[in-house]
Amino acid sequence: QVQLVESGGGLVQAGGSLRLSCAASGGIFSSYRMGWFRQAPGKEREFVAAIDWSGSNTYYVDSVKGRFAISRDNAKKTVYLQMSSLKPEDTAVYYCNVLVALAPPWSTYDLWGQGTQVTVSS
Repeated sequence: QVQLVESGGGLVQAGGSLRLSCAASGGIFSSYRMGWFRQAPGKEREFVAAIDWSGSNTYYVDSVKGRFAISRDNAKKTVYLQMSSLKPEDTAVYYCNVLVALAPPWSTYDLWGQGTQVTVSS
């Protein structure tokens, strides 16, 4: 059974940066398509970014393009989300998960972890 643990969240001022990590255990991480999602208070969870097994192809929701970068280290079984130029509207709990496919609707397997809170102050 694959387990995912997110970390790296925190409180940051608008314009600041954070790097989130998602460590996987179990399974064959290097074969997984991985995605980052976020859920703001009172809103549904939304797709943020995705990466293929090799790291060669990445995808982003329009609202984070040019500000966020997803990457992975298969040797460390970890996927990262580098977030820059953060805005208050980026405030949310951020989750990673294994994707069923690298295309909308960005369906995932039921492997949700606890997530990591990102709060951006204005």
